[in-house]
Amino acid sequence: MKNLILLGLAIASCFLQITASKAQVTPDTSLVVIETTDGNQYIGVIVSQTEESILLRTETIGEISLQKSSVKSIKPVKKTELKKGEYWFENPYATTRYFYNPSGYGLPAGQGYYQNTWIFMNQVSVGITDNVSIGLGMVPTFLFALGEEDVVVPLWITPKVSIPVKEDKVNIGLGALYLTLIGEDVGGVGILYGVSTFGPKNKNLSLGLGWGYATEGGIAKRPTLSISYIHRGKPKWAFLTENYFISAGNEAALILSGGARHIGKKLSIDFGGLTFLAVTEGQDTFPIIPWLSIAVPFNLKKGK
Repeated sequence: MKNLILLGLAIASCFLQITASKAQVTPDTSLVVIETTDGNQYIGVIVSQTEESILLRTETIGEISLQKSSVKSIKPVKKTELKKGEYWFENPYATTRYFYNPSGYGLPAGQGYYQNTWIFMNQVSVGITDNVSIGLGMVPTFLFALGEEDVVVPLWITPKVSIPVKEDKVNIGLGALYLTLIGEDVGGVGILYGVSTFGPKNKNLSLGLGWGYATEGGIAKRPTLSISYIHRGKPKWAFLTENYFISAGNEAALILSGGARHIGKKLSIDFGGLTFLAVTEGQDTFPIIPWLSIAVPFNLKKGK
């Protein structure tokens, strides 16, 4: 009996040694992106690391040693973030809208951005859940009306619900915009909309319908049609266009816009131009109006 116990222990010991040996020689082939304090990024597989340094194997420059004191962050690389060996960082705040028109994608819970357009228009948007977001905007006219008693401040709110129908292929957004004038005894106006977005976050087309309304005038009988498109052709650059067809009574008009977006981790810049074109006869056209806005992301989750 004693011999059988010893034999069993010996077999178990050998099994554990073989298992440990396999675990040691099996490398971790998960790709990571390492960002250093000087702003550089390196993509590769961590070969080994000590308390002071990390040995990273890359496809372009081979194995490099990085001092941990110079490492700002280490993140796993998703397949959708790697294109032709180039790292395309994710930007949730840059995929929920075009110039201003919303897409079917939503802000993740706790993530948001501050947007400034034409210096005067300011809006903060944040994800309440992964499918519900809200924005609050205003034009701070009180800053330019020092000494005046009666100051009218435009204020608006933009709730939105995002419904993913098929991941990275079809997303639906339902929302509203409500605008009022603080300081004036008037009601509000706005738009109720629905938008369908086709395609992944970096390249998609959105078709939307919106019904204008006024608290004292009801809802418009005819909807406004919107068509928007974005194509992120480079890690930090995207082309976008946002267009509307508006009709009321016997009159109709087009709002056309196009431009580019520079996408950064801490700031994005939209620039381009828009114009108004009358569809009905006897109407004047308008020159191209420049568009310029910035967006600064933030994250309300701790440790992010």
